[in-house]
Parts: sequence; structure tokens; C-alpha cells
Amino acid sequence: MEPAEARFRFYAELNDLLPARKRKERVQVYRFYGRNTVKDAIESFDVPHTQVDLIVVGQQSVTFDYILRPDDYISVYPVFESLDISPVTHLRPAPLRHPAFILDVHLGKLARLMRMAGLDTLYRNDYKDAEIIQTARGEKRIILTRDKGILKHKVVTHGYWLHATDPEKQFVEVLKRFDLFHELKPFTRCIYCNTLLVPVEKHLIENRLQEGTRKCFEEFKQCPGCGRIYWRGSHYERMKQRLEDLIRQAQKEE
Repeated sequence: MEPAEARFRFYAELNDLLPARKRKERVQVYRFYGRNTVKDAIESFDVPHTQVDLIVVGQQSVTFDYILRPDDYISVYPVFESLDISPVTHLRPAPLRHPAFILDVHLGKLARLMRMAGLDTLYRNDYKDAEIIQTARGEKRIILTRDKGILKHKVVTHGYWLHATDPEKQFVEVLKRFDLFHELKPFTRCIYCNTLLVPVEKHLIENRLQEGTRKCFEEFKQCPGCGRIYWRGSHYERMKQRLEDLIRQAQKEE
């Protein structure tokens, strides 16, 4: 028995997710027997379903449950940033009203930048995939990862595969992809544990300060989670400048 064939065309940045040997091919051939869903076919090309916003067969949009037919020609589109596609099938749940994130174990430097910008960002260097998925579902968080495998889990609804490998470029990519410019509240979170900072009276933490800090600064914040103390010293000015440069870069590339 000969297998049936369906042909897939992946658009824009979805091509970056394809195996290297397939990226030069305009049309991808998928061979199958029996009943196969379009979701299974798409993920066989190493494209996680969370990265797909629209699937068109012929001139009709379909859902991930669509059963392939021999000789189907299927167009697969990524997330649309400026085009309103609400009149046609939207495959993923609506964007989260208050974006919050959970990052995989390889993204510690990105987590630090996101927390510095005031974005709600969970991260630990010992997370297991199952814990990331469970937390993302329970707390309505978006998974950020460089591991396509975790985004292929059926229960994952909000996730994004980062194209960049450099943490600063990843930060710019996340700001643009999720349009976070109005969500930024720099230096309101602990960069170590993500807890919101609170003002603290100097006399309550004075015994923990070095002599130079006690003499030069009067305003402090403290993390209720891990107890770390923050103040606007030279380190603050350097981080502030770095953050502002990255935000401007992201806005410029819009």
C-alpha cells in the first residue's frame, strides 16, 4: 500500500524551526497512512503547535484536529503581529491579559534581564519539563524556551521558542513578540527571586550595610522573599542604562 501525500508550506519565521536540511525547500512533503491530524504533521517537521496561528487548507482555515486528506496543500502561518485574523480560525487561546512567564533552565541571564525590567518571570536552574508545564498551566504563564520539545506537549497553550541565543537579543525579541512596552516597571522586582520589592526604613537594615553605603544613601528597598536589599548606587545606574538601551533597540526594530 502506497502512502498518501500532503504538501505543507511554512511561512516567515516558521522556516527557522524546520530541520536545517529542509529550510531550502519551498514545499515540504508529508507522507502518511490512515488518519493523521494536521497538528501531528506540523510537529513532525519540528514546528511546535504553540508557534502556529493560522492553518489554511485550500482557502479554508482549519483547526489542529483537521484530518489530512491525500493531496492536501496546507499553508501554515506564524503569529500575526499587526494583521487582524479574528474573522478566521484562531488556533491558540487569547493572549493572557497580564503576561507572566516561566523560563527553562538555560535562560538564567534572560530571566535576570526580564526581572530587572519588572516582568513577572519564574526561573530556576533545576526545573524539570513537567514542573514548567504544570506551573505554566496552573498560574497562566507563558513558557519561554530554546527547547522545541516542551512546546509540543498537547497541554501547553502559551509558549514561545526563542530564535536568538544571546540573552540581550532574547530580551529584545521577547519585548517585541509580546508587545511588552506598556508592561515594563523597571527595578520593582528582585532579580534573584522575582518577588516584588517593598520600601524599607534605613534603620531597620542599617546593620547589614557597608559603611560607604550607610553614609551615601538614604532610600532602600527590600525583597520580602529572600531579604536582599537594593539601593540606587553605581550598579543601579549601569543596569538602568543597559536596560534603557535594550528597550530603545526593541522599539526601533518595531
